[in-house]
Amino acid sequence: MTLNPVVAEVTNRIVERSGPTRADYLRRMDAARERGVARAKLSCANWAHAFAGQTPADKLAMLGGQAPNLGVVTAYNDMLSAHQPFERFPDIIRRAAREMGATAQVAGGVPAMCDGVTQGRPGMELSLFSRDVIAMSTGVALSHDAFDAVLALGVCDKIVPGLFMGTLAFGHLPVVFAPAGPMPSGIPNAEKARVRALYAQGLIDRQTLLASEIGSYHSPGTCTFYGTANSNQMMMEMVGLHLPSTAFVHPETGLRDALTAAAAKRAAALSHSGEGRMAQIVDEKSIVNMIVALLATGGSTNHAIHLVAMARAAGVVIDWTDMDRLSSVTPLLARVYPNGSADVNAFQAAGGTAFVTRELAGSGAIHTDVTTIMGRGIEAYFQEPMLEDGELVWKDGVAESLDRDILRPASDPFQRDGGLRLVQGDLGRAVIKVSAVKPENRIVEAPAAVFETQEDALQAFQDGKLDRDVVVVLRFQGPRANGMPELHSLSPALSVLQDKGFKVAFVTDGRMSGASGKTPAAIHVSPEALAGGPLAHVRDGDIIRLDAEAGVLTTVGADDLAARPAAHRSLAHAQGASWGYGRELFSIFRNTVGAAEAGASVCFAPPIGAQDPQDTASDPNIVDRTVDA
Repeated sequence: MTLNPVVAEVTNRIVERSGPTRADYLRRMDAARERGVARAKLSCANWAHAFAGQTPADKLAMLGGQAPNLGVVTAYNDMLSAHQPFERFPDIIRRAAREMGATAQVAGGVPAMCDGVTQGRPGMELSLFSRDVIAMSTGVALSHDAFDAVLALGVCDKIVPGLFMGTLAFGHLPVVFAPAGPMPSGIPNAEKARVRALYAQGLIDRQTLLASEIGSYHSPGTCTFYGTANSNQMMMEMVGLHLPSTAFVHPETGLRDALTAAAAKRAAALSHSGEGRMAQIVDEKSIVNMIVALLATGGSTNHAIHLVAMARAAGVVIDWTDMDRLSSVTPLLARVYPNGSADVNAFQAAGGTAFVTRELAGSGAIHTDVTTIMGRGIEAYFQEPMLEDGELVWKDGVAESLDRDILRPASDPFQRDGGLRLVQGDLGRAVIKVSAVKPENRIVEAPAAVFETQEDALQAFQDGKLDRDVVVVLRFQGPRANGMPELHSLSPALSVLQDKGFKVAFVTDGRMSGASGKTPAAIHVSPEALAGGPLAHVRDGDIIRLDAEAGVLTTVGADDLAARPAAHRSLAHAQGASWGYGRELFSIFRNTVGAAEAGASVCFAPPIGAQDPQDTASDPNIVDRTVDA
């Protein structure tokens, strides 16, 4: 199938824009590779320290100097249900490595927050920053320079992007991501949403709400809605850093253990062959494939931020215009909660990642001439794993969806474009996820109700002050202001207002993430209010127009917007965002973090006065590495 010309056009633009930074990244990775095998560079004392705690058999293998040594970077903790299974993974990996004549060590652990615990709490203000901490922690873990390949164990929201960014700093090595899989299905998602809406209106008590939530989140494994964690897994499949179709296999099964062992064996095999280095796998084409996979499945809006930082770690420069352009030609193939009623288990049963990959490849929506940990090309990702007589085998995935209410072919998608759009105007640039928003709700023009905190907005809702056509504006929620927390607490309230028949929209420089639902929400508004963004000039009663169809986010009749004095955060809000719950430790992050569209990163924050990413196409030093349509 010929590559879609728009996909080719966007890829070429990214290649051109990324010329200097990509060339610099590859130069550094080539230099690291040329320095030779890691263990050969360590002195006797260094190497003795490295394996002093190992078993006698592993010590003998290491002393021989020929056995590849696999470094495991783990995000294990048992606060995250998705990461609890990682407790047993290192032993599985060690045994599998020995079968390949290799050794394996846990190189280090990285922090891993559970956003489900911190939602609506002050700790949520550390969540986005934790991504860059994870990247840095990965760098510390691998800094021993004692490894020939890497196993990265992570699933959830900021953890996979952080591991991805951190391991790219060691892109001269093969890197394999080994997930843990989703928990079994709990109560239906529609019922969960119904109970939350009732609680938001004060119609049921907290005990009833708690019983519903426990029925939803009930065992080891990823939460089963299609939020950031499960969007991570889809993208790791599409970029080719997973074994094929491993994302949505349940944790406590023989198949999951077999896949974990196979991931270790694959990493060992790649270290022997010298192929499958992460720097080879992650390039402009594979980044485009990740974006398309996200769009085709209605994935998390958090990745409008994360993908920019993840790409930048490989020297690839992307922006929201690229995502919007790709969205215009990406068919929406999946309806998974909150974009539908089914969960990821039903999605996997209907055909899952193998079906999506085959359909996107067959329709020309993705690049097929890419490198993965399985080799050249993407055809291996049309397969699914299974156990036969206790042995892991791979078979072709289903050729047709087994449930067209959940998963459809590219020839008959749920809609002809993807689930993410760029909106812009005199209020800045923002993204909106429309895959769950009905067409009749995608254009809202109404007076603004301006707030600084979620608590103030929720209080206004509870007091009945928002029972009208309204655009709720929540500002001073960007990365510089307070770490850009997710604002899930507002979702049930906004849904209730919309269900009452009011025209409702949400505009914020904060985040909404993969749980962005049926109410239109222009999020990640950039530049943020604290950095001089236009949201700081909006007043109660200003008419705001959000038009997701035309890509517009603007005021109506506020001709003096830029001339108005900017609002300032209240002293209490500013002080509250700077200390307590560990927030005082992150003041340097808030002072140096880049804008949302630049990835909201401290690792890759552009220096003051640097070119905007969208302007780098005019750089005369760009290397021509275009692709053919």
